[in-house]
Amino acid sequence: MAKLVSKTYGDALFDLALEKDNISVMKEEVLAVKQIFDENDELLKLLNHPKIMGEEKVKIIENIFKGKVSDDMTGFLVIVVSKGRYNDIPDIFAYIEKRIKEYENIGVASVASPMELTDAQKKAIEKRLLETTKYKAVEVEYKIEPELIGGLVIRIEDRVMDSSIKTKLESMTKALNQIQLS
Repeated sequence: MAKLVSKTYGDALFDLALEKDNISVMKEEVLAVKQIFDENDELLKLLNHPKIMGEEKVKIIENIFKGKVSDDMTGFLVIVVSKGRYNDIPDIFAYIEKRIKEYENIGVASVASPMELTDAQKKAIEKRLLETTKYKAVEVEYKIEPELIGGLVIRIEDRVMDSSIKTKLESMTKALNQIQLS
């Protein structure tokens, strides 16, 4: 249900920006507003407070954002809050951010390795990802997972490329367990 809500509202704001040809402005605003909500847990708590009426919540949003972001963004936030969807704001902005990256042809990858990679290794991975995908740019998050023993696990969206020693050992274990001695 939450995915449907974030998609519905996110698509509406993205399509508006696309129609007005101001994706770059919306991108900056989405990142700024998302950061405000991420850094201020109290704001979401305030919007969730049952004793604060809907009109007051709308006024709070207007006081915080009016004049600091575009009227479209302020209006969007007012609609989301007036519909009681304040809990979905972080998910909505995460969805919009993902949509913008798709539009700009920017891939997001996660690379897990058993040890810290050198800058040269990271550059080589990023270069290879650009060569083997449709993306013109790629954002990579590097993680250290010692249990991999060796190799890499690369995730882009729902695709996984796993060349880790851990996975190879698990595959060999399964294969050996299926062998029946007579």
